[in-house]
Amino acid sequence: MLTLVTLDGAASAFDLLAWSPPGWGATLVAGLWNTILIASGAYALGLAIGVLGAFGKLYGGPVTKDLLGVYTTLVRAVPELVLILILNYAFRGLLNQALAKLGYPPVELSGVAIGIAILGVVQGAYSTEVLRGAILSVPAGQIEAARAMGMSPVLLARRITLPLMMAAAIPGLANLWLTVTKDTALLAVVGFIELTKATSLAAATTKVFFTFYMAGGVLYLILSLGSTLVFGRIERWARKGQRVISRGEN
Repeated sequence: MLTLVTLDGAASAFDLLAWSPPGWGATLVAGLWNTILIASGAYALGLAIGVLGAFGKLYGGPVTKDLLGVYTTLVRAVPELVLILILNYAFRGLLNQALAKLGYPPVELSGVAIGIAILGVVQGAYSTEVLRGAILSVPAGQIEAARAMGMSPVLLARRITLPLMMAAAIPGLANLWLTVTKDTALLAVVGFIELTKATSLAAATTKVFFTFYMAGGVLYLILSLGSTLVFGRIERWARKGQRVISRGEN
């Protein structure tokens, strides 16, 4: 059996990764759950922002287009870590200052909620561009035919634009999901206990860095592989009934 030396003496790798103390298995799984929770919330929030942003950039007025252009440009230009630090401390400070002026005591927001909000804003900028490109990929003839039949904008979006754009959007959206699962690791710098933070805590406590960082890497790999399989099935469903053109076909 592989034996490793910790601060408390000799312990096997299996003991260190056990579910109950002195093992850290429960801590790592809890960190993985927080990673999935934050990533899912941020992805959903970003997708909602992306849908509104994409339609706003394509069909909104000049002011709406300019504001959305500034938003997507700034978020994509500034590193995610810098945005996380700015949004985390600035948002908390501004909120508590506003509450103080209104005569209310300061509040301590949930780390999960803050993480979802921060990464959701970041995801929204990227989702906006992915969905905008997917909408532009819808054949203009389909949209013109729908308008000629008297479809309202809402009905046109529900029956024509959204179904046809999904096949083009899924690969990009899948990449954004994989990105946000890894971006949750950046939240460790502001104290959120997700998988990377849980792994570093376990490694720092036991001084067995290789074992725990390898275990954390394996958990991230499992999450990525499972997500790839799920999005692959979604993409096949979205492309169901569409004509596939081979390279040799003219």
